[in-house]
Amino acid sequence: MAFAHYLLAVPVEPSPNFPTNPPKPNPSLSSSSSSSISSHCFNLSSSLRPKHSLFSRFRRICHKAKVKPQEPEVTVASDAFTQFKHLLLPITDRNPYPSEGTRQAIATTSALAKKYGADITVVVIDAQQKESLPEHETQLSSIRWHLSEGGLKDYNLLERLGDGNKPTAIIGDVADDLNLDLVVISMEAIHTKHIDANLLAEFIPCPVMLLPL
Repeated sequence: MAFAHYLLAVPVEPSPNFPTNPPKPNPSLSSSSSSSISSHCFNLSSSLRPKHSLFSRFRRICHKAKVKPQEPEVTVASDAFTQFKHLLLPITDRNPYPSEGTRQAIATTSALAKKYGADITVVVIDAQQKESLPEHETQLSSIRWHLSEGGLKDYNLLERLGDGNKPTAIIGDVADDLNLDLVVISMEAIHTKHIDANLLAEFIPCPVMLLPL
């Protein structure tokens, strides 16, 4: 519990029965003498009291107020990595048979989906139109096979081919439209310049898992 301290000026009227600075009794005197002196001190006439100025009539007291700590409004980062409901697996590999990095991303996404009971959306991205990709169907069949090897049968498969946008921007659009919780990307896609790492934070609205080779 946090505390905030501040000074508050309060006007105090001098009591007619008490002097401002009552003298201390001499400890060497007897108890009866002390009582007599104390009684005499408390019955001093008001004419003997020092006059109070405007500032001396204010006594500073320390006021202690409890301050309730504010709850953080942002979601804790650790919570974001324990509540996966929908994962995105972007594939920019143009090979008809997935490369090592793509296979690693497929296996990791499959394992996360099974662990958290999450859904998976796979988006295949290529700058060329489908008609210009003679081995495109072979690529899709290979991706489906690796997903089934990971124990996945239910997933969404999207294709974004030849729409003129950068792969990173496409990934961000899909993640935003589907309200995804995590994007899984192999570092291989960054090394091969298919995905611009500098644009990940700008376009992708959710956490990104980068898998080292």
